[in-house]
Amino acid sequence: MNPSLRTDRLLLTPYTPADEEAFVALFQDVSVSRWMGDGPATEAEDRALFGRIFTEVYARNRFEVWAVRADGELVGHAEIKPTEASGGYEIIYALAPGAWGRGLGTELALALVGHGFGTLGLAEVHATVAAENAASPAVLGRIGFAHVRDVQEDDGSTTRLLTCTRPPAPAARAAQAQGS
Repeated sequence: MNPSLRTDRLLLTPYTPADEEAFVALFQDVSVSRWMGDGPATEAEDRALFGRIFTEVYARNRFEVWAVRADGELVGHAEIKPTEASGGYEIIYALAPGAWGRGLGTELALALVGHGFGTLGLAEVHATVAAENAASPAVLGRIGFAHVRDVQEDDGSTTRLLTCTRPPAPAARAAQAQGS
């Protein structure tokens, strides 16, 4: 089962069935869903997606998915999972508009990257972002992600692949410094 993660202002926990209405409301908000997956979906599709978190993801321990809470309220969604598009582990996150503009996106992305590097032992963490989405690359760039390449999608749109590489461990940095 997913571990819970905590930052200064956020708590990431596995979803519970009681989270369904807040999850659907988040994904039905077009200002959020326009940047998620294939874009806005029907309410029925979002409810089915919520159900699959329990039947496919949690039940089969496929990857990690969290409800993101601030002050006890569900304000977002987060994942870290292997994807074909990235060739490695990708972070995926969304925040409700009421949580925008307060640095929570940066805090959330840092928590996911830290989990990837620390708990999962990854050397790289990836993110994919629609080319038209200006906010996410700015957030990701502030925490060490760099644009690697563009992917042309079947529908003609462009997705940017960004990667953050794990910094060398202190012992490795010391050995590198001695060797130079």
